[in-house]
Amino acid sequence: MSTYVVGDIQGCHAALEQLLAALNFDRARDTLWITGDLVNRGEDSLAVLRWCLAHDDCVVAVLGNHDLHLLSVAEGFVPPHRKDTLDMILAAPDRDALLTWLRHRPMLHRDGPWMMLHAGLAPEWSAEEAQKLAGELEAALRGPDWRKFLAQMYGNEPRHWSPDLEGQERLRFIANTLTRTRYLHPDGSLEFQHKLGLDAIPAGLTPWFDFPSRASACGKNSVRILFGHWSTLGLMIREDVIALDTGCLWGGALTAFRLEDEQCFQVRCPRKKDADFASR
Repeated sequence: MSTYVVGDIQGCHAALEQLLAALNFDRARDTLWITGDLVNRGEDSLAVLRWCLAHDDCVVAVLGNHDLHLLSVAEGFVPPHRKDTLDMILAAPDRDALLTWLRHRPMLHRDGPWMMLHAGLAPEWSAEEAQKLAGELEAALRGPDWRKFLAQMYGNEPRHWSPDLEGQERLRFIANTLTRTRYLHPDGSLEFQHKLGLDAIPAGLTPWFDFPSRASACGKNSVRILFGHWSTLGLMIREDVIALDTGCLWGGALTAFRLEDEQCFQVRCPRKKDADFASR
C-alpha cells in the first residue's frame, strides 16, 4: 500500500501509463497524488482527464494554472493560447463531466506532515492559514457563482498578501499564489516574469520556499511541501520542500515520489515537437 506523488503531467498520457506500469500501480492498494497541471501542451490531455475521472477513488489531484486555464477557455472567458492542446477536451461528448470533475478538485491537499500544492505559498501563510485560504477558493469554484470567479481570475494584482483583501482580489491572490508562484520580491510580493532555475536566480529575487521566516516552515505545525509548476528547477528533495516537475513535456522525465520511503521513480519523456522554453 503506497502513496505516489507525481509531478506535472500536462497531457502526456503515454508517459503517465509508462510510469504507472513501472510502479506496478494497483488502484485497490495504492494512491496517486498529482501536483496539478493535468492538462495542456501535451498530446493527449483528454485521455489524462478520462483516466483520472475513471480512477477518482485512488487519485488526489490539486489544480494548477493550466487546469484553471482550461476551465476559463471552456467558459469563453479567455481565448485559447496558440500553444494550447485543449481542443479534444472541448469537443468531447463527455466534456461537461470532465470539466465538472476538474472544477471540484482541491487547491491544496494535506495529509499529516505532507502538503501538496501546485506552485507555492505566500511567506505570511502558515500551513493552517494556507489550508483555510485554499478552502475559500475551492468554495468559490464549486459554488453557484463559480463563473464569476473565472471571469475575473486573470491579472497580476494584488501582488502582496493582506488579510484585509476581499472579494475577487482576495480570490485572485490566492489563486495566483497557489498556481503561479516561483520567485518573490524582497517585500514578499509575487513576481511572475522569471522562470529560470536556481542556477540563474535574478538579482533581488528569492525562491518562495527560501524566503526568510516563511511561516509554513516555522513552528511545530510546519509541513513538508510537495509541489510542481517549476520545470527549470527540476527534481529537488529537501527536508522542507520537494519539487517534482521534471519537465516531461520538454523532453525530461515524469517523476513519482513515494511517501512511505521517499524513493523516486522516473520515466523518460520525448520532447514535444513544438514545445518551446518561453511557453513554460
